[in-house]
Amino acid sequence: MAIFLANHKERAGAMVKPKPSWRLLLALFCCACLALAPALAEARGGGSYGGRPSSFGSRGLRSWDNNGAQPLSRNLAPQTPSQPNFRPGVPAPGGGSYFQRHPFLTGLAGGFFGSWLFGHSAYAEGGAGSGSAIGTLLWLAAIGLLVWFLVRRFRSRAFPNGWPAAVPSLVAARSAGAAAPAARFRGRDVNLSDADLQEFQRLHAEIQEAWSAGDLARLRRVMTPEMLAFFSEELRRNTSRGVRNRVSHVQLVRGDLREAWDEGDRQYASAFLRWRAIDYVLRLSAPDGDRNSIVGGDSRVPVEAEEVWTFVRRHGSDWLLSAIQQV
Repeated sequence: MAIFLANHKERAGAMVKPKPSWRLLLALFCCACLALAPALAEARGGGSYGGRPSSFGSRGLRSWDNNGAQPLSRNLAPQTPSQPNFRPGVPAPGGGSYFQRHPFLTGLAGGFFGSWLFGHSAYAEGGAGSGSAIGTLLWLAAIGLLVWFLVRRFRSRAFPNGWPAAVPSLVAARSAGAAAPAARFRGRDVNLSDADLQEFQRLHAEIQEAWSAGDLARLRRVMTPEMLAFFSEELRRNTSRGVRNRVSHVQLVRGDLREAWDEGDRQYASAFLRWRAIDYVLRLSAPDGDRNSIVGGDSRVPVEAEEVWTFVRRHGSDWLLSAIQQV
């Protein structure tokens, strides 16, 4: 009889054991996708395996201008003089949303929401359907009221006059008739010849070939020292991971000159390039064409890319690659 009661209690405990929430399973699936995403990312000239190609380099005085491509995420040039406090990816003082200025509140609200999502909801599905839905709505309402109350309370303490500290001084400066800043010098627009455009196409193919071979000496002759540092860094990163990127059969599908300008003794030109190539990643010790050693890409199917390449030269010298931007 005692054994029967023990077995009955064990079965009863197993019956009321909460089932894993679908929200928890969905969150775990998303985390797994994010963790495995780098392994599926592409690589090509200037981009290491395991990370998406980025925008890097320098475009002189126009480094931070909006030219229809992604902004430069890696750049060694000084910040633009027209915005002395501008730093890419860093909000200006007093700017940004309320939660960006108060990360404590963001973490607090996230903690409450996370505890509800992975704690309360995981056990709510074990109850009745209507009761679980009503409980979920009540939890959402309670969390929303709590966050609203905290935001109102901290906002009233931080800005008792309804304005951030930097705004009154800005209003006072404008009311005092402060002069608007002069337009920033962006260089003098110039025209280029067809020979220059053909040189851009040749440099594009040569750089991809040198990148594929890991030939730093050859890359040094066709790009600025800043770009060489970026390419060298990505090659070392690939080597540390035991892989190498192969780019072959490079074909320019479309090339358009976006802009060209003079900056003193230097001349810059930005061109939109749409190109296709065989682009794949294989193990470092594997011979070329060994499909069993390929860890990313395809050695037979070409892929297309759209980028904006910027070139620079001193008057009378050869063009050098100065920046690559993703489109």
